[in-house]
Amino acid sequence: MKKTILSLVAAATLGLSFASAAQADLLSDIKAKGKIVAATEMHFAPFDILKDGEYAGIDRDLFDEIAKELGVKAEFIDLPWQSILPGLEAKKFDFVLAPVTMTAERLARYSFTLPIGNATVALAKKAGDNSITKPEDIAGKAVGSQKGSAQLAQLKAFSETLPEPVDAREYVNIDEALADMAAGRIAGVANSLPLMGYASVQRPGLFELVLPPFGEPKYFGWVARKGEDSASFIEAVNKALLAMHEDGRLKAINEKWLGASPDLPTTMPEVK
Repeated sequence: MKKTILSLVAAATLGLSFASAAQADLLSDIKAKGKIVAATEMHFAPFDILKDGEYAGIDRDLFDEIAKELGVKAEFIDLPWQSILPGLEAKKFDFVLAPVTMTAERLARYSFTLPIGNATVALAKKAGDNSITKPEDIAGKAVGSQKGSAQLAQLKAFSETLPEPVDAREYVNIDEALADMAAGRIAGVANSLPLMGYASVQRPGLFELVLPPFGEPKYFGWVARKGEDSASFIEAVNKALLAMHEDGRLKAINEKWLGASPDLPTTMPEVK
């Protein structure tokens, strides 16, 4: 009798374990709900833009296509950048749609998709500022970047190579940094090449892009929580992204927002 009870308990425990494992699959859970809840910061043009209460940008266009491929609806949440990755880990939503720069530290902590954008750092300056013609000219000047971003870290690393350190100013979002540059409070803004190029194209009489970009080539990806429960979901998103590479949708979306389509790897890049 004792053995029978123990066997029943063991069987019940095993059954619960299998049930938990089944429930832990992110892709299955999303398909069962018929929707995916994705968080981003809607102040990161051209990837994420909130205009007149409507969400738009490269990420929105790309992920609308991904959602179609998965057969689900997408629900978007607008959050400050600093709260997005902690919110993912706390399971407040399914997925991070904000373009997250791929770093070795982040790859160890999160499950990344294939690259969806180029994150190499570039500099924007106020139009007509002839004191800056190349990145090295920001030595000793005040330059803004986004707080907590990989681009801020690269700006600080670049500063250490200059004869005079940069006064690196940290902003909650890039729009605030650009506004301060327009007002003359800072001399430049450092962020990813697409963002700085977009700002210069949108406001040609106000901002200018300073080339070449500086730092090592970097890429943006989207992220899910680390673990086996996210593996099938990431695989499904990557499959959809590869289909968009092949049929030209990814190129068309980039050209719509940037005027050109950057070369993006179709395999995971080597990240240092």
